[in-house]
Amino acid sequence: MTFQLLDQLTLPGDPAKANEDFLAQGAGAALVIDGATPLGDSLMPGPSDAAWIAQFGTRRLMAHLGQGDGARKALRDALADAQKSFEALRRHPPEEMWQTPCASMMLAVATDIDQPPPRARSAQEGEVAVAGPRASESRRGLEIEFLWYGDCAALVKQGDGPVTVVGETLDKRAAEAGRARAVAQEKNLSPAAGLRRPEFIGTLRAARNRINSGTYWLFSPDVRAASHVSRRTIKAVPGAVLLLATDGFLALASDYGAYGTDGLMAAALSKGLAALGEELRAIEAGDIGGDKFPRFKTSDDATALLLRLD
Repeated sequence: MTFQLLDQLTLPGDPAKANEDFLAQGAGAALVIDGATPLGDSLMPGPSDAAWIAQFGTRRLMAHLGQGDGARKALRDALADAQKSFEALRRHPPEEMWQTPCASMMLAVATDIDQPPPRARSAQEGEVAVAGPRASESRRGLEIEFLWYGDCAALVKQGDGPVTVVGETLDKRAAEAGRARAVAQEKNLSPAAGLRRPEFIGTLRAARNRINSGTYWLFSPDVRAASHVSRRTIKAVPGAVLLLATDGFLALASDYGAYGTDGLMAAALSKGLAALGEELRAIEAGDIGGDKFPRFKTSDDATALLLRLD
């Protein structure tokens, strides 16, 4: 079985700036990466360090998966590649962690799994394994392995059941909104005044400095992050539908309350991702300052992949 692409969308938060999200999809794997907005000058060549880590990480992950690596080996090797490239190309070593490129990520890999062969009862021989092609086919099952960092997420819809949410984006976004509201009130500014405002930058850099320590790890040029990735597997059936998305797109549910997760999946299938992107930007345009929906910038990069397992 393979992932069939139904729809995709990637929108820059600001058309005048680099889109720091990236996506990719192959027969057996799909991926979205959201580079964390830089909080200072770039260390790497290119439009931004966030765009670099998102694009480089996507290319290397898909390359290793294409060579037949399992999800966790591909991740470890891609992180090692990023570490090597970062150390070779950066203008100077980072003085603090907030200067290191990092990204949220959601990776889905479809994997065949062996299942015990079906049993048949014979009056002469008792219970025996069923032989032949039919048994071989029935021994194959499928699961989807998810690896993720940060606040990217996956929604999975199977049959008539409810949507399964993979990732912690709903909780993380609620915490982010609370932080934006508190900082804005303290500094007497509009919440969406911008990440690079002097009044915000110290608080944001202090938070970014905690990355890759304790339990807070992101995709970054540090191979140690491979040991701290979140993981979940879900048994899948043909026809299952997946929506992989960055937090900028998931804000429709997590931040703005325009949809629940089941409604968002239904809308993606019925309306299409482009229409949802227009709804997203219309909500943000109606709350430019972030007074109704507290956030650190008016619009974030928004990326989504809609897939069916066939």
